[in-house]
Amino acid sequence: MRAPIGDFDHATPAPDCLDELVGPVADAVRHWRGSVPADQILYVETDPEWADTSVFVQHYGQELLDQSANCVVVAGKRGGESSLAACVVLSAARVDVNGVVRRQLGARKASFAPMDTATGETGMEYGGITPVGLPQAWPVLVDAAVVDLPYVLVGSGRRRGKLLVPGKAFAELPNAVVLEGLGIA
Repeated sequence: MRAPIGDFDHATPAPDCLDELVGPVADAVRHWRGSVPADQILYVETDPEWADTSVFVQHYGQELLDQSANCVVVAGKRGGESSLAACVVLSAARVDVNGVVRRQLGARKASFAPMDTATGETGMEYGGITPVGLPQAWPVLVDAAVVDLPYVLVGSGRRRGKLLVPGKAFAELPNAVVLEGLGIA
């Protein structure tokens, strides 16, 4: 199957390649709910050496810079309590951690979660974290610009491989909150 975006050799519907995905992502695809059928979520094999965005777009298509999103794990703290959440913004943007995220989480302080916390809590590889398959209790904050795209390239849970996900599917993830201004230039 031809990928709807990017210059990839082959795209496979995610339900047809569950063994290529980490456990939490495969489970999320297996139990997918929402208006977007699970077979519209596509998996593409990629070289982990090219996982970082700037190198990735040079190899797989410069247009992907405007069609890719990053998923980062943040920690909000208030009164000695800490909570984790995920933020999904376009790759060319950065997450407004100290503004939009902090207010949305009702936290006194918000910051990026340490790498070992992010990978340990998600069961995913650093550099490949995806909003598909995150812990059920986590808020998933999604920038409105991501939802507006026909397809978005995002991590697959590991550095080798990416998911191509219809933008509107991000709004239907468990605990998803679509926010204007989450990603800033």
